[in-house]
Amino acid sequence: MKHDVLKQLEPLDQLPQWEQFKQSVLSAKINCEQTVILDAAGLSIDLSAQRSSTELNQAGQDLLKARQLNTLRQALFDGEHLNTTEDRAAWHTMLRQPQPLNEVQSERLRVLELVRRVDNDRRWRNIVHIGIGGSDWGVRLATQAFGYAGSWRQIRFVSNIDGHAIEGGLAGLDPHDTLVVVATKSFRTAETMENAARAREWFEAAGVNAGNNMIAVTANPEVAEASGIPRHNVYRFWDWVGGRFSLWSAVGVAAGLTVGSSVLAGLQSGAHAMDRHFLNAPFEENAPIQLALAELANRSVLGYGSRNLAVYDSRLSYLIPYLQQLEMESLGKSVDHQGRDIKVPTGPVVWGMPGTDAQHTFFQWLHQSSEGSPVDFIVCKEADHQWQQHHKKLLAHCLAQRQALLHGKSTTQAENENLSKGMEPDKARWLAQHRKQPGGRPSNLIVLPQLTPFSLGALLAMYEHKVFVEAVVWGLNPFDQWGVELGKVLADDIYELLSVGKTKQEKHVNLDQSTQYWINQFKA
Repeated sequence: MKHDVLKQLEPLDQLPQWEQFKQSVLSAKINCEQTVILDAAGLSIDLSAQRSSTELNQAGQDLLKARQLNTLRQALFDGEHLNTTEDRAAWHTMLRQPQPLNEVQSERLRVLELVRRVDNDRRWRNIVHIGIGGSDWGVRLATQAFGYAGSWRQIRFVSNIDGHAIEGGLAGLDPHDTLVVVATKSFRTAETMENAARAREWFEAAGVNAGNNMIAVTANPEVAEASGIPRHNVYRFWDWVGGRFSLWSAVGVAAGLTVGSSVLAGLQSGAHAMDRHFLNAPFEENAPIQLALAELANRSVLGYGSRNLAVYDSRLSYLIPYLQQLEMESLGKSVDHQGRDIKVPTGPVVWGMPGTDAQHTFFQWLHQSSEGSPVDFIVCKEADHQWQQHHKKLLAHCLAQRQALLHGKSTTQAENENLSKGMEPDKARWLAQHRKQPGGRPSNLIVLPQLTPFSLGALLAMYEHKVFVEAVVWGLNPFDQWGVELGKVLADDIYELLSVGKTKQEKHVNLDQSTQYWINQFKA
């Protein structure tokens, strides 16, 4: 099996190809006179503000060959068990195939039929989507991106276990005209099930049969049915679909009900186009591969601890937490498939805010801090509103911030500017030290022709595949998330201690003194 390749990979730091890649990165420079723009599924990706050289390009290709990317990339699309720790596939690409597996096509048609039927009946003016993490961010992103001008249905999201979230999610709604979508892969997610229970009680208090006004989207349909949701209201996806890759499945049903089934189809179509690009484009023209190599250089060689997302479109603010989960849950690992410590820095912090708000919040740190961060600038070439002067100013800000990060300002430049304003020489020299900017800070510019479901789908798939390439090079499994499990188990134990008064001896829970102190305080 091809996935056995993963268990045979050498430690990254022992590969001669890795050492050559490192040395090529360190000797390369950002060539401000060279333009490097890739076209991928309608997107334009400008990597001109990354280090480049002929030697670095060759070293990157040699590294990917040594890590058997071609073999593993094909295995991903073939549905082989690349998720080694859970012994299953990570086959989210199947969900956007034009002619997928019969079971995938069947559920896709069921979702489309649901949207068609309730739209024709003008049924349910309110949608409450209950889910968390991968069962939440993608739906939020799609509805914000394409429903910002409003629709005849309103949608609310409930994710947090905080009771204020479900209280606010249901407040003021008519239970008779509200559909609750419960999205959870396992149908055991603590936050989601607790919030779903409150929604059920809300329906029952109003004399509404909750089974008629609740639908489930899950990979565990039997548990959903056992909870009281009838089979015809249960929509399925599969254990080979990771939560953070599930937007392409029936998890998107609430988006379809809010902004239309054409949005779901467009997202899938754009993602499939990027799938084909990733699978077929040569390494040097392959956008996910080149973005991954740039990140490997910035993170594992140059030591940047984070990457900023500067999204110059207010409709895409939820793209930031979506990509935070995709990248940090996938790449927040420090051991390889064999369980060995990875001896180079892996997955960076991903963070950001829409531009231009970000410029007035943290761009000072990007420009003049001692560390800085690479930046992904994301912008649409064309706007969908009528105020073109707004869009031109938005584009100007995006390009200007990128150029300032790249070129910076020398002390001499700053001093001459001060002198030209009539400043005294001593003050001009002193103030120049405060105004200088180092420059040379790497970035990517990703341009969507326009924000459409197709272009957004392509963008999301591009980041998915970038993450996969990085994981292959680092040798880690990007499809599990064991790091979040311990806290879940401890939360269950502590909840019991808070609720029923068991002592830590009775429960056999090892608690530090501070935690025990606060359990006692909260119980009191």
